[in-house]
Amino acid sequence: MFVVTVNFQIKPDNIVAFRSSMKSQAENSLNLESDCLRFDICYDPTDDSKCFLYEIYKNEAAFKAHLESNHFKQFDQTVAPWIESKTVNTWDLAD
Repeated sequence: MFVVTVNFQIKPDNIVAFRSSMKSQAENSLNLESDCLRFDICYDPTDDSKCFLYEIYKNEAAFKAHLESNHFKQFDQTVAPWIESKTVNTWDLAD
């Protein structure tokens, strides 16, 4: 399985809007993509501007399909101005 982790630093004025959009994005990914197996959203309990995602896909091709989906493209375009920084890492899930 293919794991994706993402760290976001959100601009303070956009935290509420970002959280709402992120929740919809997670729901869309899980409901519309059969090969998206997990999509966890985590927020730092001491800093509302930090968000961490933990996503699991069937394989790398499924993640690439996720990046090409209309719902991801719309989400990415919407939240881009709200983000100070974003770091994406990929992993292979150990058996």
